[in-house]
Amino acid sequence: MIPVSDNIKSISPYVPGKPIEELERELGISGSIKLASNENPLGPSPKAIAAIKKALEGLNRYPDGSGFYLSQALAKHYDVDIARIILGNGSNELIELAVRTFIQPGDEVVSADPSFVVYKMITQAAGGTNVIVPCKDGRHDLDAMADRITEKTRIVFIANPNNPTGTMNTKIEMDRFMTRVPDHVLVAVDEAYFEYATHADYPDSLDYLHADKNVLALRTFSKIYGLAGLRIGYGITTAAIAELMNKVRQPFNTNSLAQIGALAALADRKHVEKSVSNNIEGKKFICQSFDQLGITYYPTETNFVMFETGRDGRELYTGLLKKGVIIRPMGGNRLRVTIGLPEENKRFMTELETIVKA
Repeated sequence: MIPVSDNIKSISPYVPGKPIEELERELGISGSIKLASNENPLGPSPKAIAAIKKALEGLNRYPDGSGFYLSQALAKHYDVDIARIILGNGSNELIELAVRTFIQPGDEVVSADPSFVVYKMITQAAGGTNVIVPCKDGRHDLDAMADRITEKTRIVFIANPNNPTGTMNTKIEMDRFMTRVPDHVLVAVDEAYFEYATHADYPDSLDYLHADKNVLALRTFSKIYGLAGLRIGYGITTAAIAELMNKVRQPFNTNSLAQIGALAALADRKHVEKSVSNNIEGKKFICQSFDQLGITYYPTETNFVMFETGRDGRELYTGLLKKGVIIRPMGGNRLRVTIGLPEENKRFMTELETIVKA
């Protein structure tokens, strides 16, 4: 047996949402809906699909290793220098690149719980030390996270809005936190869902970059742009940090179709607006329905809602699976449902009500 470090042995693999095909194969059913992985129910922009189809004949060629045209478009979109942009195979890869760049064995990484589990997994794999700070009312306790920063801290991960709770930290809270972060620490703000946030006090992490802070804004085309299957994300940071991360980035890490599709999707603002509108209406329907059923939930600034019914979450999850509705169990009594199309939201609520009232 090849020797393996204890760091790797003790990692619990990430468990994705159950695919529709797998459920229907297991239960012999059809017509299932998946509201488990926070995907855009409207799908990609039609312009992105058209651009991808047009590019298919060029798949014998390697992609642009620098992703120049997409990086250029992102730089223009956010009014930043192109040297501040780094592309990734999903924003997940950028999380890994940040850890590979800045974490040596024994270095500390501060993150919250519950939050995106990949921060902890990648830190552990790199031999870093996870410093976990419990959320407060489902939100990052930024004051407590700042208290845990030491000379050994190299990265603080903040998901804003947070996954899986859907909650957000305000600008005042982030401003106060940033004043306490020393120069030897990178603040990686995971903003995978920021386009869905409509709260007036939601902060823009780019403001801290413009103030010359060590910030890495992590964003993605997987959520509101509907390109989850292509794996394309991006980071906005300082030119110096981007240069360091590019040193450990694999060549051709973002494929041709992903770059082309993302470029077209970025330009289609009407599709983004339509996606936001669908989400606002769906969120309103689900939350009002939860209120009527007496189901507790976290206020969300994302395209999903985390809730609990007082019953065992795994039992409720299994009951919904049998009815062809896939959501996400989150441990204990908690579950998470993606906001879908109107008819999907109604079906979910109908089946849920049947189970909780049984």
